[in-house]
Amino acid sequence: MKTIDELKNEKGEIDSNAVKQIIPYERPFLMIDRVLSLEKNKIIAIKNTTANEEFFKGHFAGFPIMPGALIIEGMGQAATLMIRYNIENHLEKEVLAYKIKEAKFTLPTFPGDQLKYEVVLLGQDERGGLVSAKAFVDDKVVAEAQMMLAVVDRKEFRSKASPVYK
Repeated sequence: MKTIDELKNEKGEIDSNAVKQIIPYERPFLMIDRVLSLEKNKIIAIKNTTANEEFFKGHFAGFPIMPGALIIEGMGQAATLMIRYNIENHLEKEVLAYKIKEAKFTLPTFPGDQLKYEVVLLGQDERGGLVSAKAFVDDKVVAEAQMMLAVVDRKEFRSKASPVYK
């Protein structure tokens, strides 16, 4: 398995196929199309929305906007990438949402908008990390939140799953 730095292209970007090697998500739930930059204390990632995404068909009927929960999810996935970047043995760990604070949504996100997630690490230890996250469309903040993410042992965490998923 390549290191996260080895998955970066010559510009320091990470494409969605490489993102899927780092975090355990697939379409339609992968909310990151590309990472523009990844450092120990900051990540910038993008999600290009399209009208054919399933959530736009029903939220809201006749006036499609991206659900705020999915914008928070995208910021959380970006935060997960950054937390994993700071863990040497990250493939042996799971990074989980633990707490979301002060989430607010200031503008809607429409089909065709490009979301830019900017997440800054406020602190991290072996148990998890605290981040400040913002989502932008055209340089305007559409959502923001503080998030705590927990880092747990992958084998132990997955051993608690239903036998169907083991």
